[in-house]
Amino acid sequence: MNEKNLNRDFLNKLTFEPLTKSNWDKFVRLFGEKGACGNCWCMYYRLSRADYVEGKTNEGNKKAMKEIVWNNKPAGILGCYEGEAVAWCAFAPREDFLKLRKSRVHKPIDKKIVWSIPCFFIDKNVRRKGVSVELLKGVIAYAEDNNIEVIEAYPTIPAKENLPDSFAWTGLNRSFECAGFEVADRTSKNRPMVRYYITK
Repeated sequence: MNEKNLNRDFLNKLTFEPLTKSNWDKFVRLFGEKGACGNCWCMYYRLSRADYVEGKTNEGNKKAMKEIVWNNKPAGILGCYEGEAVAWCAFAPREDFLKLRKSRVHKPIDKKIVWSIPCFFIDKNVRRKGVSVELLKGVIAYAEDNNIEVIEAYPTIPAKENLPDSFAWTGLNRSFECAGFEVADRTSKNRPMVRYYITK
């Protein structure tokens, strides 16, 4: 089997599940000792800057994320391969993300009820293999099953072809295009607002 077919076989075996108490350990293993990046634990968009920075010590951000999960609030979607998490994206109602509520660039464009995808984390061993597109398809399927009508995100359009992984955490616009998202607002040229509308 050639490399292209091997990659397609890998992508076909990915499964997707919301983060809950039952798969918390998968999430922790995926994020590792660094909490994905600099002890973020996917709290950057959810907290004020001061609380986020404080949470980078003594596992504060990790505990904050765990509290969200233990309170049965939506946090995000895990992409799994053979039972282990290899990918993650935050996915929750827009109002759950404090930084989006205060954003001037990505302020609401209408009064629709929106769920947002502000960030991704992909295991370094499976990056650049199309995982993010499949993860977005998994999010769409989850939204369809849970009566979520509008998915919104704020991906990067890189100025250079080879964007370092550390700058791609909001997702790349081309991945969203491949998953069927369309630009909804271009207030930011390099970080457009994109949306996917679930049709009933």
